[in-house]
Amino acid sequence: MSARCDICCKDQKSGNQVSHSNIKTKRVWKPNIKRIQAIINGTPRTIKVCTRCLRSGRVQRAI
Repeated sequence: MSARCDICCKDQKSGNQVSHSNIKTKRVWKPNIKRIQAIINGTPRTIKVCTRCLRSGRVQRAI
């Protein structure tokens, strides 16, 4: 399952985890993705949405 929001296209970012002794190892930050039923073009569909899009009201949930 891809970690990408279908609304804002937010996906995972990579960077370094830095220890106290300045040793760097690769790591990824993943967005908080939820699978919800939303109204898309008048029909309910299951999409992957980040929680920021859910809280901001960019998506109308199908209840």
